[in-house]
Amino acid sequence: MNRKKKINSILKAKQKKQNAKLHKSNKPRYISKAERAKMDAEEQSQQASETTEECAVEPTESSAQE
Repeated sequence: MNRKKKINSILKAKQKKQNAKLHKSNKPRYISKAERAKMDAEEQSQQASETTEECAVEPTESSAQE
């Protein structure tokens, strides 16, 4: 009986590991603190450049409407 139980437990463990590999978790990839800071800096620089472009575009639009 012990031999059967041991074989079954080994086979169940292998099956469980294979099943776990099939179902990947939905957890997002880890982003380090340095990478997050870098991404924030890039976003802020893009937003700053967009606002400067919008300020430059607005006077031409208002003169076109008049």
